[in-house]
Amino acid sequence: MNRILIAEDEERIASFVERGLRSNGFITTVVGDGETAYQEGVSGSYDLLVLDIGLPRVDGFTVLRRLREARVTMPVVILTARDSVRDTVAGLEGGADDYIAKPFAFEELLARVRLRLRGGDGTPDATILRVGELSLDLRTRRALVDGQSVELTAREFVLAEVFCRHPDQVLSREQLLSQVWGFDFDPGSNVVDVYIRYLRRKLGPDRIQTVRGMGYRLLP
Repeated sequence: MNRILIAEDEERIASFVERGLRSNGFITTVVGDGETAYQEGVSGSYDLLVLDIGLPRVDGFTVLRRLREARVTMPVVILTARDSVRDTVAGLEGGADDYIAKPFAFEELLARVRLRLRGGDGTPDATILRVGELSLDLRTRRALVDGQSVELTAREFVLAEVFCRHPDQVLSREQLLSQVWGFDFDPGSNVVDVYIRYLRRKLGPDRIQTVRGMGYRLLP
């Protein structure tokens, strides 16, 4: 069972995140300042850190830098009210694995956490995923198709990332709902089909194949 450290000084948000993660089977610890977050982070007791930037005592950027300088390799998901491009780039270039701006939907955070924990064997995730002529840069959140930049929304990028991590593998709608949206929608929901259409428009109509009665497959 994965242990997650939540560094968040807003009690309401910390409680919201903690309750949600615990209900999905994670063991959680909450700290409310940057110095404690660093001390807990270097202890080696956690599998992932959800890190707020605006922490008292020591800000999140400093916590992240100190952790990486200490050779702490656990995934870090930044959760912050700062959503400017400059802050996003600063967080990702500083060693964060993902970045979510407040306000946020819990299901998006859960999906990001699950994706980042996939490398739980200690092997760092690749920074760039490539499948044929499609490439995703996980730090800058940029997508390239045939060498051309393609703008993807946050949800589209996560869906494309799931496909790129399982090339040529059939993924069911239920698998995609769990990994991208983080919880089961009503069985009648067509949200997966809608987002597959979005990706086909942006990545190419023949890149994602429909396997009738089973799901979808990203062709290599």
